[in-house]
Amino acid sequence: MTLLFIGGCSTSRDQSGTIEFWAVGAEGEHIRKLIPEFERRNPGIKVRIQTIPWTAAHEKLLTAYAGNSMPDMYQLGNTWIPEFVALDAILELDSLVKASETIGETNYFPGIWATNIIDGKLYGIPWYVDTRVLFYRRDLLAQVGYPEAPQTWDELLDASRRLVREKKATYGILLPVNEWAGPVILGIQAGSSLLRDNNCYGNFSGAEFRRAFDYFLQFYRERLCPLGMSQVSNIYQGFAEGFYAMLITGPWNIGEFLYRLPEDVRGNLATAVLPAPEAGQPAFSLAGGSSLVVSKKSRKKNAVWKLIEYLSEAGTQIRFYDLTRDLPAVREAWEDSVLVNNRYVAAFHEQLQMVKATPKVPEWEQIALKVQQYTESAAYGELSPEQALRKLDRNVDQILEKRRWLLSRTEE
Repeated sequence: MTLLFIGGCSTSRDQSGTIEFWAVGAEGEHIRKLIPEFERRNPGIKVRIQTIPWTAAHEKLLTAYAGNSMPDMYQLGNTWIPEFVALDAILELDSLVKASETIGETNYFPGIWATNIIDGKLYGIPWYVDTRVLFYRRDLLAQVGYPEAPQTWDELLDASRRLVREKKATYGILLPVNEWAGPVILGIQAGSSLLRDNNCYGNFSGAEFRRAFDYFLQFYRERLCPLGMSQVSNIYQGFAEGFYAMLITGPWNIGEFLYRLPEDVRGNLATAVLPAPEAGQPAFSLAGGSSLVVSKKSRKKNAVWKLIEYLSEAGTQIRFYDLTRDLPAVREAWEDSVLVNNRYVAAFHEQLQMVKATPKVPEWEQIALKVQQYTESAAYGELSPEQALRKLDRNVDQILEKRRWLLSRTEE
């Protein structure tokens, strides 16, 4: 259920002792169950939660900012943090963390913590985390000589070729072209910065990303993956029927696969960290998830910080995982048996030690859409890889034009 934003003058809200907390998606519904304990511990503080669907969250937050009606605290996808820092909408948190007995940098996965740091200052506290790993059919991979998951790019390509050649699967792997994550992950693994010159220009034509992009497209050239989602009407059914044997996805699909797969296939579902470019190299994935931020104009900053500390306790994080299956951001929570004994989650814990953020620029969402657009054009053969990356860089340079102008003004 989506609640309408509550209007009214800010003064009455300040006097009410009520924290306005905007949460997004299912998290907004489930977090309600954790609030009574916080209110019991903190008499006089009440929490009013408003739930926003993911599809509307970004626009709603920007509208609230423009209307000077931001809540006291809110949930931000960590790729959105640079944009709200640029708007001067959220509070810098370093001094609060320094004084906290609950929250500290060492409590979190380094790559996830880093997504909340802009220009050396901390603006968000990780609430839950996600990243992407390899999901695969153990039975089908074992039949082509891979009792364990492929560990390098060469092995992933080889396993896909064997699966198709030996007719163990119609395709080796699902690599959707209507998503930007695949080529971006490979680019990060290959050492690409994605952007260059203080994040002012596209760097997708650089040697590192070109290598990753060409590797990604190799699966399409050799017909080792379906071309377009029209060939895969249901990813769970396709996995169960052996239409493909591997895919790269996130923790949200653990429960979906376990619910939707037949029992015999469910027993052969496995997860593993992503293959690395070469043996012995780190196999980076994306640093994802959501963070909790404090509105810079909130008059209840101390009360909000108490709520953030409560939601960051290991016990609270585990209860939140039980409700949502969102992976805990706090490393101590991963010592709980509910996670230690989950064989599907183990790969995520390992992968979270090796994650990197996308470039911390407010324009990243626009750039990601362009990556998706030109990846699709190259996969369909409408553009050569070189043409696609040149056009992508030109578009990205246009998107970043305002950034270059602002930085030039700062330097004057």
